[in-house]
Amino acid sequence: MSDMIGKKVPEFALPVSSGGSISLADYEGENVVLYFYPKDMTPGCTTQACDFRDWTADFEEENTQILGVSPDSLDSHQKFIEKNELPFPLVADENKELADAFGVHQLKENIGREYMGIVRSTFIIDESGTIVQEWKNVKVKNHVQETLQYIKDNLKSS
Repeated sequence: MSDMIGKKVPEFALPVSSGGSISLADYEGENVVLYFYPKDMTPGCTTQACDFRDWTADFEEENTQILGVSPDSLDSHQKFIEKNELPFPLVADENKELADAFGVHQLKENIGREYMGIVRSTFIIDESGTIVQEWKNVKVKNHVQETLQYIKDNLKSS
């Protein structure tokens, strides 16, 4: 299930930092940047979240909402949001149900140790709920601008 482009997003309902639960149906008629990251408060994840924060208004101009997803708890997400003033919700995927559905919960290796972890990945979902672009093993530098440029070039805002 590595190539998700052209597929409808699997149905999900997961707890979200803004309260209650969230599903893609909540964003019908809008584009969504769904980005998966390994862990709150770590350097790369913080940089990535702050980059999305700094560009949120530009995404909104393109009728696009940002959703961050990690296996962290809602409590962890809340601290991460407050510390970095994040204007978008973070999804608590504690059972890695969404990460598995998107194929980003994979075997990783660090200093010779193998473990299951989240591969930093971004998916662009259009207004009809179809995945139109994906990036796996994302390098944080300039990624947010690349994502925004793809949306500007390929998705018409309504």
